[in-house]
Order: sequence, then structure tokens, then C-alpha cells
Amino acid sequence: MQTPTDQMRILVEAAAAALQAGDASTARRHFEQVVASGQANAGVFVGLALACQSLGDRAAMLAAIERTLALDPVNIRALVMKGDHLVASNASRSATAFYAAAVQAASQAKALPPGVVQMARHAEQMYQRINAQLESHVRTQLEAAGHVQGGSARFAQSVEILMGKKQRYVQEPRAYFFPELANIQFFAREMFPWLAPLEAATSEIAAELQQLIATDQGFEPYIRQSADAPTRQDHPLLNNSAWSAFFLWKDGAPVPGNAERCPKTLAALAELPLCRIPGRTPSILFSRLAPGAHIPPHTGFLNTRLICHLPLIVPPNCHLRVGNERREWRAGEAWVFDDTIEHEAINGSERSRVVLIFDIWRPELSTQEREQVAALLAAIDSFGQRGEAWSA
Repeated sequence: MQTPTDQMRILVEAAAAALQAGDASTARRHFEQVVASGQANAGVFVGLALACQSLGDRAAMLAAIERTLALDPVNIRALVMKGDHLVASNASRSATAFYAAAVQAASQAKALPPGVVQMARHAEQMYQRINAQLESHVRTQLEAAGHVQGGSARFAQSVEILMGKKQRYVQEPRAYFFPELANIQFFAREMFPWLAPLEAATSEIAAELQQLIATDQGFEPYIRQSADAPTRQDHPLLNNSAWSAFFLWKDGAPVPGNAERCPKTLAALAELPLCRIPGRTPSILFSRLAPGAHIPPHTGFLNTRLICHLPLIVPPNCHLRVGNERREWRAGEAWVFDDTIEHEAINGSERSRVVLIFDIWRPELSTQEREQVAALLAAIDSFGQRGEAWSA
């Protein structure tokens, strides 16, 4: 004898078969019987929505979709159907949220029926199409209002992020975070009037570098294994001379035997606002990146400092990416950037690239704040051995 559950299962199977055979009326009748019994799940409501869609009953279709999503908010079929409904109702901008949810749900599923895979692809295509239409509309409106040509570079970047053309990057220091500092990838030259005098000393600094290269002594792998801290054994540059450094200053002090070899380089930096934290900073070094080397994306340790590059030996096809902005080094053209924003470097040439690197205080910090940061880190260092999380 059949139980009520058996009867409902038979009705669902019959409804699904009718729907597959193109008999939407029969399918709808069977699905509605299951709904009336109080035993309908999300799958039944999806089937009912598909049947109502085939019959052109959009109101009933939408009601079934809403019931589906109430029971299963990540039901891919229902999400896509809701998106399609919104597009047909001239609400394309709202539809993108449902298409995006469908794509995300599909990406997280271990396996999907072929029909659902096709719907997920449709959702992705619609999402991209609507975003392209939105971008075109927005740019047309901005141009008409005179906000395109000669506008703010950071406003332009905000539009790119909004449209999904670029990613949002923020400060992510690995050790110490100082709040309320602006997220700026590369800083404007005008903020650092000492850049031009530094660049004027490029030839003298490069001459000292060439003397170091001639002896080929003092360069060491930048990423080195330390007995005092855990090391990522999978780091591609661990103990690897593909990224090497000649330190003039390290951990806030001159490196004996190295600093004396580059007096003109240190003289060019003497009046700069170097980030001085005893036992930690500044670091002043010649950074050498071998042909074909790639420093993978990473972030620095503390956001109270900025990193300065003075390119010295720069073959073609060498660049640094900080957040969304990619720049190619040019010999003698210095820049300042925030290394707590994700960045990476690539030498795509067949010759070594060498850059002078040093760190400065963030200009927003007051003298008192700089002293407080230095005291804080000194207090941390005074607690037993130097903390592993702070080793550079």
C-alpha cells in the first residue's frame, strides 16, 4: 500500500517527466498538487517555476522562485531565473546581484548537472554584459558632465574598481598597523622635495654600485632562513640569489665593512627622513634581481614607513606592481610607495636589475607619533628575545 510520501514522490517524478517532455500544463498540475500537500521542497518549487515560465505565467513563476529562494537561498536555477526576470522588468542593475550569487554558488559546488552548468554560464555572461552596459552608460554620463578628461587619477581608479576592472587593495602590514593612514599605492613626487637632489646623485651612487659589482662580494640572498623564526620552506626565493641584496644599513645600524664602501651613497641619504627605529630600521640596500626573477606578491611589516626606490641598473621589461598600479623602473627616476599594499616585482629581461632601496617615515606621522612607534617596538624587543613576527 502506498504511503502519502510515496504518492508525492510519484507525483514529483511524473511532473519532472512531463516537464522534460514539454507538457508544461501537466507538470504544473502535478507540482501544484505536491505544494498543496505541504511536502514541497526547493526542487518542487523550481520545477513549478519552470512550468509556469513555459506557460507564460510570469506572476506564478516569480512566486515559485521566491518560495525556492526562501528554502534554498543559493539555488542556482532560481537565482538565474530571478535575474532573468529582473532583466525583463528593466531592472538590470538589480539582476547582477542574483547572477553574481549564482556564479559564486556554482564555483563552490563540487558537481553540477549539465543543465545547471549551462545556467551558471548564462549567469556569468549576463553579469558581464550588464556590467559592460553599465560602464558604457556611466562613462557617457560622466563625459557629458565634463568629468572624464583631466580628472582625478584616484577618481578614475575608483571607477575601475567599481566596474570590477581593478581590485580593491588596502594596507595589510604583517606585524604592526597604525590606523587612519591613507591607502596610497605610489605617492606623489610633490610630497617629497628631496627626491630631485637624490636623483641628481644617481651617477655617483651608480659608480659605487659598479665597484661593488666588480668585486661581487657582499651580496646575499634577500630571503634567508633564520634559526630564530619559522621559515616558509616553499618560498621560491628562500636562500636564492635570484633576489640578492648588499646592505649598507640593516636593522637600524650600519653594516660594518659595507657602509664604508659607499660614502657618497650614504651622504646622499644623510638629510632624508629615514625611518629610525633602533634595532629595526632604516634598511639601506642595493637590491639585485636576476634575469627572469619574480618576487611574488607580498606585503611589508609595518605601515608607519614608506619604501623608496632609486633605480640604478634597469634593463627593459622590468616592473613593480603596487596594488592596481604597475610601473617600469627607469634609471635615475625615484619613487615612493607603501609596501604594506600587496606588491610584486618582475625582471623580464636577460640582465640583472639593481635598485637602491631605503625606508622613510610616513609624512603624516607627527614627531611625537614617530617617537611613540619607536618606543612601542623597543618595548616589544625588550621582552625576551626579539619576536619572531617582527623579523625582516
